[in-house]
Amino acid sequence: MIEKIEAHNIIKRYNSRFTLECSLDIQRNALYAIVGPNGSGKSTLLKIISLNDRPDSGSVDYFDGDSPVPNPFNNISLRRKAALVPTRAALFKETVYDNTAYGLKLRKVAKKEMRERVIQALHVVGLSEKADSDAHELSSGEAQRLALARALALDPSALFIDEPTASLDPDNTGIIEDIISKRVKSSGKITVMVTHNLNQAKTLADLVIFMYKGKIIELSEAASFFKGPSTEIAKKFARGEIY
Repeated sequence: MIEKIEAHNIIKRYNSRFTLECSLDIQRNALYAIVGPNGSGKSTLLKIISLNDRPDSGSVDYFDGDSPVPNPFNNISLRRKAALVPTRAALFKETVYDNTAYGLKLRKVAKKEMRERVIQALHVVGLSEKADSDAHELSSGEAQRLALARALALDPSALFIDEPTASLDPDNTGIIEDIISKRVKSSGKITVMVTHNLNQAKTLADLVIFMYKGKIIELSEAASFFKGPSTEIAKKFARGEIY
């Protein structure tokens, strides 16, 4: 079980106009929502703390107990305990079942256990009846639910979700939010979500991380943040004056 994640003095430069520069502690038993205007570095930070992208400098420490796990970016066993659900799912030209089972196959999970975990994950996201369908025949909302099922089947210790309902219809948005609320939050594990939807963050998050121009400006309990951010720039964002 991953107990916490600490990111220290992270710096990531993309060009002369943007630099991510921040530190962050993530604890389990809480859902963190990263919010902020476009181009704030939200997805960049998510990729780094999920070990899917390396910073130019700084460190990301995963704690499996009291001590950090050595060399997290090169530790395959550790990286398999974390799962990232991207904004747009990359689906293979296979069935919904096979797409869900992909990560389990890489981990050489026994066939019986694999089937049980895939069936359960598809049930959770409401795609059981489409298990034998071609994944490319799914709607965009169904495809995003499939991406979430693929992550849930892994039973990760840390789950990272990037804009899970961007451009989705209300029905699929509601399904995904319900899954995150009922299934993910109750897991007691680490969960971090990037979202542009402030109502979604207000409804689902325990803690809010507000980013602006590559920096973390505020980290506070969701109720406190939405009652009244402590910085003027966050207040403008909450009022919809910057986006």
